[in-house]
Amino acid sequence: MTPSREWWTPDALAEAGLPDLPTTKRRVNALAEREGWRVNPGKSRPRAGRGGGWEYHWTLLPVRAQKALLTAEREVAAQPVMLSREDAWAYFDDLPEEARTKARARLAALQKFETISAALGRDQAAREIAQSLAVSPRTIWNWLGLVEGVDAADWLAHLAPRHRMTARPSGGAGGDATGFFTLLKGDYLRLEAPSFSASYDVARRIAQAKGLAIMPERTARRRMDAIPRVVRVLAREGERGLARCFPPQIRDRSGMVALEGVNADCHKIDVFVQWKDEAKPMRPQIVAFQDLYSGKILSWKIDRDPNKVAVMSAFGEMIETYGIPRHCLFDNGHEFTNYWFSGGSPTRFRFTVRDDEPLGVLAQLGIQIHWAKPAHGQAKPIERAFRDFAGRIAKDPRFAGAYVGHKPDAKPENYMSRAIGLEEFYEVVADGIEAHNARVGRQSSTCRGRSFDETFTESYANAPVRKATGEQRRLWLMGQEVKKAHSGHGRITLHRASYWSEWMTEYAGERLVCRFDPEDLNAGLEVYALDGRYLGFAGTQEQTEFFNLAAAQEQAAKERRRKRLAKAALEAERPVDVTHVAAELRKLASPELPVIESKVVELVQQSRGPLINRALPQPDMSGDDPEREAALVLKFRRDQAADAPAVPDTEAARWRRAKEIEARLESEAPVGSAEAQWLYGYQQTSEYRTHERMAARFGADAIG
Repeated sequence: MTPSREWWTPDALAEAGLPDLPTTKRRVNALAEREGWRVNPGKSRPRAGRGGGWEYHWTLLPVRAQKALLTAEREVAAQPVMLSREDAWAYFDDLPEEARTKARARLAALQKFETISAALGRDQAAREIAQSLAVSPRTIWNWLGLVEGVDAADWLAHLAPRHRMTARPSGGAGGDATGFFTLLKGDYLRLEAPSFSASYDVARRIAQAKGLAIMPERTARRRMDAIPRVVRVLAREGERGLARCFPPQIRDRSGMVALEGVNADCHKIDVFVQWKDEAKPMRPQIVAFQDLYSGKILSWKIDRDPNKVAVMSAFGEMIETYGIPRHCLFDNGHEFTNYWFSGGSPTRFRFTVRDDEPLGVLAQLGIQIHWAKPAHGQAKPIERAFRDFAGRIAKDPRFAGAYVGHKPDAKPENYMSRAIGLEEFYEVVADGIEAHNARVGRQSSTCRGRSFDETFTESYANAPVRKATGEQRRLWLMGQEVKKAHSGHGRITLHRASYWSEWMTEYAGERLVCRFDPEDLNAGLEVYALDGRYLGFAGTQEQTEFFNLAAAQEQAAKERRRKRLAKAALEAERPVDVTHVAAELRKLASPELPVIESKVVELVQQSRGPLINRALPQPDMSGDDPEREAALVLKFRRDQAADAPAVPDTEAARWRRAKEIEARLESEAPVGSAEAQWLYGYQQTSEYRTHERMAARFGADAIG
């Protein structure tokens, strides 16, 4: 990019007020004489017209002055058409706080301009303000142009930076890259989940062969990230990954009472136990029944494997000790779906349901059976208790040496060093479950810091009634907290209440600012990004009764609708799939590859530097005698030592020395190993990279 004005007279430079330039014509001429501007061919010329003089190209100016010219040019180019009052404030409200701060600084500058311009004149006032802000007067005039004809009350919205409003080209330097991005999505959005760089290389290879414009990798990555997250997760992780993008159903237990509902499951304990009638030790299975209201383990049995006898025994113990529950929640294991226990239930996941099958124990007792979703541990609260068993009971000090680890690759070093007797195992497990029930500090909605035992005992004795809350007042004052959205689905939990809306899955795992009514937490949240941008409203995720079948069906319908919409969006974003990309790759395969003769004879490694990958001529040493060969080697080492470059003192001189060596390497001119070693080390420094960027942006002559 070049500024609209490329040639400048000393008078114009003095009046521009650019950084690092004098403000008088005499001093500008002195600077031009000192820097030798007139001896630069093509960058200085006699001024045409009356008065004569000289004109200088803008690239001769100091670097900061050049940057100021380019910045002013970008601001002028980025100015869109005049916005309406509503559009301007809507655009301002969506900006991050950093951009709003810039707008406020501009407003303060223009307000000061209006104050002092009456005394100093508009031109002098612009110069004074520009000097105080370290910008050019032209920038002040540009800001005044943004608010020309605008009411002073709306200046702030119109002074906001407009670069976010300008349209950006979709492709790279080669033009429209839609075809390239289509190929990239076809390879990247698939279940094999290749890395972005690998998919980019595939798409680039096909695009080069077909003559398509190629998008820069950073631009392509940014556009890929703009695709909705649920679409990307569905394409690369499938429906299981898509399910993690949405929060699970929240089921409220506070309206229940003790023993109203129980759930049960089996768990393999990670300890080797020796049965008297078994030759080898084995890991036992525990069958446990848990009260849904309090979380207390009501009964349990130990056996070699999960079976209906152990289930019936534990169930009978619970009935005898506490009574008959009204609801039971199980998974689809054989030990629970057998006819003895659950016969007569029309919704089992196992076995054939017959009209004439006998009623099981649960049906005869009038207990309503509920079946948890298969392979879905969140549906059974007892899984949380089993996780506690694995962390505390299985690792009890009395089981030292018998612990086997929770998975094959987590075996301790003392694996199988001993086995626990069955009687001792029973004693330790009983002690652990008793401690599990008595441990205070439980944070569920029913325990509120108490133990499972205390919660169960209070409800079991008194059967408390669930009371409706009275009408709540809404206050205009909003509280504010920073919360991290759930890493999977984006839900926010605040003061034991949960909030979620579908747009929040795009911000999963991010820290967000939550504004809420302290007097009415059910009113939802207004969610903002950390930089001040408003993101949207998060509604309260209502709790449903634990055994509310209608709520469960509604949740399943929502999941199906989300899945359907995500699949439709994926089809729109991925017009071609990986089979098309693979077919394009096969077209590139050539039956006969040309034979390329290698020009590299040998890689010569010097003792004082790295390998120099260059085609060096190799003399024929077959007929030489050993003394002559030793003399040649000695001469070569002396020559290399003589080639050691003298390192220049200044940054600009070092960079130009590096460019001269690079030019010789490009033209295959002789370069010594010491020079090559110095160049290699210098190219790794930030000094070299900084000068490279400056040369690419302002030209090599700008590095003085």
